[in-house]
Amino acid sequence: MTTTNEIIRVEQLCKNFGTLEVIKDISFSVHKGEVLGIIGPSGSGKSTLLRCICQLENVSGGSVSICGKNMVKNGIYSDKNTLRSIGLDVGLVFQNFNLFPHFSVLRNITEAQKIVLGKNEDEAVAVAMELLKKMGLESKADSYPCQLSGGQQQRVSIARALALHPQVLFFDEPTSALDPELTGEILAVIRDLAKEKMTMVVVTHEMSFARDTSDNILFMDGGVIVEQGKPSDVINSPKEERTKAFLRRFLEK
Repeated sequence: MTTTNEIIRVEQLCKNFGTLEVIKDISFSVHKGEVLGIIGPSGSGKSTLLRCICQLENVSGGSVSICGKNMVKNGIYSDKNTLRSIGLDVGLVFQNFNLFPHFSVLRNITEAQKIVLGKNEDEAVAVAMELLKKMGLESKADSYPCQLSGGQQQRVSIARALALHPQVLFFDEPTSALDPELTGEILAVIRDLAKEKMTMVVVTHEMSFARDTSDNILFMDGGVIVEQGKPSDVINSPKEERTKAFLRRFLEK
């Protein structure tokens, strides 16, 4: 049963690539205004999990509901109209920005608003400029992605996702393609969104950020959830030996 403020419910989710099980029996939920941090070693299935929830990969089994609407139930997908409606509730920020290189910053943010939401040019520009101001990039509206730093490009990609007014925003290792000195500016943007009670799921290797910003943490390894709970429990006082081994270097700092 989905509660009224439950934005995401995942039950017994599985994903296979041929005979390779990448996601095995994953279950969790995220409520409105919460930040879920997902941590774990490379190859643990974190990004595949996000891609399944965002309809970029088909699941092999299990159920996913977004905002009370069934995306897939026991491995069977809903009709196209329902899937499209769910897609509008979800925003995804990729590792490598995925901006259109031949579009200006402004057009990168306005194009989807016009195509997906049916907004006119003036409406789309007004939303884009407001978001660029929020991201500290108002002066870059006419620039092209190649003229921006990696941190600036990622802020534009966050603005583009927010422009479609998603109910939940997913981040797939949003700082992994950035130099360490640029990582902080992206984490600051996500922290600000968390303060505004934006519902978010963040796959990250930044342990201190995950601990300080998340309401709940999932630690994944080998396609399963090894441990989940409050950051103070999972990161500061992990119970599972595999979690302890993964976090040891962080905890010893």
